[in-house]
Amino acid sequence: MIDHTKRVLFGTPRLLCILFAVFISLFALDVFGEGHGFWGTMLALLKHLIPTGLLLVVLAITWRWEWVGGLLFPTLGVLYLVTAWGRFHWSAYVAISGPPCLVGVLFLVSWFYRDRSSTTSLGQEKETVIP
Repeated sequence: MIDHTKRVLFGTPRLLCILFAVFISLFALDVFGEGHGFWGTMLALLKHLIPTGLLLVVLAITWRWEWVGGLLFPTLGVLYLVTAWGRFHWSAYVAISGPPCLVGVLFLVSWFYRDRSSTTSLGQEKETVIP
């Protein structure tokens, strides 16, 4: 596989996950308009940032083991669908559960091609270095 394609397959799901974490974090900013005191606002902000923290923990694990991200990110998307079904317009479900599913698929594709390119045609292992 071309070196450029390897880099794109390596970086795209990670970058999309970081961008999605930033997007999800924007929803936590609404706590500043609720009129709580300082500590109440900090507690509400911390509570609203739990999904972002979960995404970043999964990303940290997935950075090394891509197949884990291929399983966990779609699971997080489906978990959101199950827990929030019937409360919002369908576009909210697409915006919130779609990106983790896409990221999971991209991690699986990256893992598949990285695993495939780590063996030669004779079945011997060769070293794969991703910059």
